[in-house]
Amino acid sequence: MATVDELIQDARRRMDRSVEATQTEFNTVRTGRASPALLDRISVDYYGQQTPLNQLATISAPEPRLLSVQAFDPSSVKAIEKAIMESDLGLTPSSDGKLIRLPIPQLTEERRKELVKVVRQMAEEGRVAVRNVRRDAIHHLKELVDNGEVGADEEHRAEELVQKVTDEHVGRIDDLLKHKEGEIMEV
Repeated sequence: MATVDELIQDARRRMDRSVEATQTEFNTVRTGRASPALLDRISVDYYGQQTPLNQLATISAPEPRLLSVQAFDPSSVKAIEKAIMESDLGLTPSSDGKLIRLPIPQLTEERRKELVKVVRQMAEEGRVAVRNVRRDAIHHLKELVDNGEVGADEEHRAEELVQKVTDEHVGRIDDLLKHKEGEIMEV
C-alpha cells in the first residue's frame, strides 16, 4: 500500500514544482506595472562571466512606472545597461553613472495581445508538464499491477486520485493564467 501512496505523493510534489515554474515564468512577463521580477531573466557579461543581474545590483520599483537598478560595482553599470538594451523587454535604460533608471512605457493594445499569447504558451507548457507527471505516475502504477504488488481495484482508485490531483494542478495554472491575462490587459 505504501508504494501507491508514495507514488501519488511524488506525483503531487512534481506537479507542484511545475505550477511554481509556470508562476516564475509569468513573473518575467512585463505588464504595465514596474516589478523587479521583470529583470530576473537578464544576465550581464561581468568580467567574461554571464552573471544574473540580481547578483550585481539592487533592483527596486520606487514608482509604479519606474525601475531603478543600483549596481554594487560602479564599473559594471555600462555592462548592465547593455544587457538590458539587448533583452527582449523593450526597455531603454538611462543612467547617471551610479543609478540606472528604467521607465516602464505604457503597453500598446497590440503589444498586450502579443504578451497574452506568450503567457498562454507558457501556461500550456505548464499544463503539459503536469500531464507528463500524470502519465509517468500511471505508467508506474501499471508496473506495480504487472508485478502483482497492487490489485486492479487499488490501481483504479489510485488512477482516479492521480487524475484528481492532475485536474487540481491544471486548474491552478489556469487561475494563474487568468490573473496574469487580467494584469496584462489592465490599462
